[in-house]
Amino acid sequence: MSDRIREDTARRLDRAMGSLGTAAMARMEEQLAWYRALSAEDRSWVGLVAQAGIAAFVEWFGHAGEGRPTPSIEFFGTAPRELKRSVSLQQTVDLVRIVVEVVEAQVDELAAPGGAELLRHAMLRYTRDVAFAAAQVYAREAEARGSWDARLEALIVDALVRGQVDDGLHSWAAALGWTSAPVVVFAGYAPDEDPQTIIDGLRDKGRRIGHELLAGVQGDRLIVIVGGAGGVKDAARGVVSRFGPGPIVIGPEVPDLHAAASSARAAIAGLRAAAGWPDAPRPVLAEDLLAERALDGDEDARQQLVENVYKPLAGTPLLDTLATYLEQGTSLEATARLLFVHPNTVRYRLRKITELTGYQPTEGRSAFTLQVGLILGRLSVT
Repeated sequence: MSDRIREDTARRLDRAMGSLGTAAMARMEEQLAWYRALSAEDRSWVGLVAQAGIAAFVEWFGHAGEGRPTPSIEFFGTAPRELKRSVSLQQTVDLVRIVVEVVEAQVDELAAPGGAELLRHAMLRYTRDVAFAAAQVYAREAEARGSWDARLEALIVDALVRGQVDDGLHSWAAALGWTSAPVVVFAGYAPDEDPQTIIDGLRDKGRRIGHELLAGVQGDRLIVIVGGAGGVKDAARGVVSRFGPGPIVIGPEVPDLHAAASSARAAIAGLRAAAGWPDAPRPVLAEDLLAERALDGDEDARQQLVENVYKPLAGTPLLDTLATYLEQGTSLEATARLLFVHPNTVRYRLRKITELTGYQPTEGRSAFTLQVGLILGRLSVT
């Protein structure tokens, strides 16, 4: 008797497939705001998935007693991959719920006499397996997307480190959804952990503090690109703890990802030269390592020192005053004697040098940087 009831119910379901699909689409249009916001093409695909799901249930119900105890979930393959990016897992659950509600609302009409309970039980079992199937589909898509995003992230970091900034960089960044500005680049040494674990940990930290992060482990180096931070200190707060022992160098803040190659170049040059200043703070600005970078052969640092130190003083008494002051071991009186001026004149000129260059000759680190800048300036005009 139960087999006949099942067969009769299956025939009724088969005849009602079209009307069930139409009813499901109408209810989705009425109840689901996200469905109404989809493009016409995506709505068409969602409708096709709903129709395919109903058809799969009808086909399964009619043969459930013939050695096919597990419902088919192949209808999820009906949709293109792009749709799975437009429709979230929660929205897929909404879709399944609507279809179930439509069928359940018509159980008494769809089922053969005495088959209503059988149909309800089948619907419960089918929707349970469909829910698991949806989770599996989205999990696979998330894994594939994660692998693809990781490759894009590595390409972006490598391109910025190499200074290869072109239209491809913008495309990769857009694919990752990168929109943050400004941007700061950090360079340091990677901890003794699996590289992917390091990068995953940085991403998690970035999400918690509201920053966008791109990271790459290159040999023993860890490069981190931070976007959307409220200044260098804010950016450092989220990433410094993830670096291994050794110096951490912060490149200058730049307006966007396209300009981040210069920040990366400065940070990496600073990391190479950081050994020249063993007592440097951690982290240290690449700008504070200009002298060490210049001595290490960094052309950007050399040019910056010439522009910022030598050229503002060239052709003025300030240049001779600085040179004499440094050669005399920063002795104010000795400098005044050699220049045949009053010590107050020397003090005034030293203050002007600080105003023009940003470096204070009476402070040890600044005096060292001024000395290197002075020498590089002289070399540049010979």
